[in-house]
Amino acid sequence: MFEEFMGIPAHPLVVHAAVVFVPLLALLTIGYALVAPIRPHTRWVLGLLAVGAPVAALLAKLSGDAFFDRMRAANRVTPEFVPTLETHRDFGNDTLWAAIALAIVALALVRFVSPKAAATTAAGAGATDGRPGRALTLTLQVLSLVAAAVAVYYVIRTGDSGAKAVWTGQ
Repeated sequence: MFEEFMGIPAHPLVVHAAVVFVPLLALLTIGYALVAPIRPHTRWVLGLLAVGAPVAALLAKLSGDAFFDRMRAANRVTPEFVPTLETHRDFGNDTLWAAIALAIVALALVRFVSPKAAATTAAGAGATDGRPGRALTLTLQVLSLVAAAVAVYYVIRTGDSGAKAVWTGQ
């Protein structure tokens, strides 16, 4: 199912969605967490990206696994090259998990940090009126920075290892 699209291996096509959507999710998550004025305008976009980016990473992983299996079955991968491809696959798995973690943080931001949170939590109000306390907002802001950095790191490492495997055979 994830092997080909119109006769072309699906992985090189699908991977571009993950390369775009995961960093975009990271950027928008940080923006939503730290720049209160953009929250009302980006809330739904962040929610949609929080669903779409992990799906794109999952599709890239599944198509990559199918591509690798197909190449091995056709004896088009030498035994010496398998560790290089397995390293790339491991980075892809890490990217998927990092994208899922980032999506969870992004959805928590959308759920618990209202678009008006800057005004309501600036005074240090607690969660007694249904709004999150400053501690929850601050925790989600820190988590968004960490999760975004990790996700972007793994997208870069995965892409770099895949590009080296394709273009230089390293």
